Amino acid sequence: MTQQIDRDAIIAQRIADSTTSVTKTVFPGRTNHHNTLFGGDALAWMDEVAFIAATRFCRKPLVTISSDRVDFKEAIPAGTFAELISKVVYVGNTSLKVDVEIFLERMHKDDKHLAISGSFTFVAVDDNHRPTPVVCDKMIYGFDS
Repeated sequence: MTQQIDRDAIIAQRIADSTTSVTKTVFPGRTNHHNTLFGGDALAWMDEVAFIAATRFCRKPLVTISSDRVDFKEAIPAGTFAELISKVVYVGNTSLKVDVEIFLERMHKDDKHLAISGSFTFVAVDDNHRPTPVVCDKMIYGFDS
């Protein structure tokens, strides 16, 4: 019983420690014909920051298997900052889910608010690119063990 409690606590701590924040500037080269961030670039940024959080959590090779329910609540104009925050929200046997939010921040105003959100699912893979458990003994007992 104690082992399970410790295991759960370690997993919870790894989830907290894997939260990732990246801030990008939206330059005109990343915009569409409306002078707002191109949706494909937003998705690529989201996948990347989700991948970082997922990798920090398990330290295993991962592949993206899905992006779910990406909501573009507000266009992000050129000349603003986009802060991406990702957090592991679910840990399965071989997969994990990461939620990502992009906050729009105007450069010359104290205003930051949610513009885009979505979820990304990853699968841990072994050397043969086959699914492997996300949680391993190294996560519980230390990667130096």
